[in-house]
Amino acid sequence: MTECALTAYKVLTADQMAALERDGRFAGAPVDVADGYIHLSTAAQLTETVDKHFAGQDDLHVVAVDLAAHGEAVKWEASRGGQLFPHLYEPMLLETAVAFGPLERDAKGGVRLPVAG
Repeated sequence: MTECALTAYKVLTADQMAALERDGRFAGAPVDVADGYIHLSTAAQLTETVDKHFAGQDDLHVVAVDLAAHGEAVKWEASRGGQLFPHLYEPMLLETAVAFGPLERDAKGGVRLPVAG
């Protein structure tokens, strides 16, 4: 069964975010390149992803990605705990980012989703 989320999220370091803005595309972090796809998370998965893979890191950014704009390059695949995660099998384009901003947390420790405009 395919997940219906239209937006997924990518966590980037400050340098990666600057490169996305400068180059208009992001080919992936080292782990993405090694795995052959860009790891994304749904809104419900984002906080756990940050806590697990970015613990102790500062100056992070969250990019909201329009999955429909990437079409068939997005595959939903089982990962952590059997959950389906969106994986992007092509570079992420700045033009498909619907929002982005610094990673911030709410009062309960959850990651706030970036808001456009």
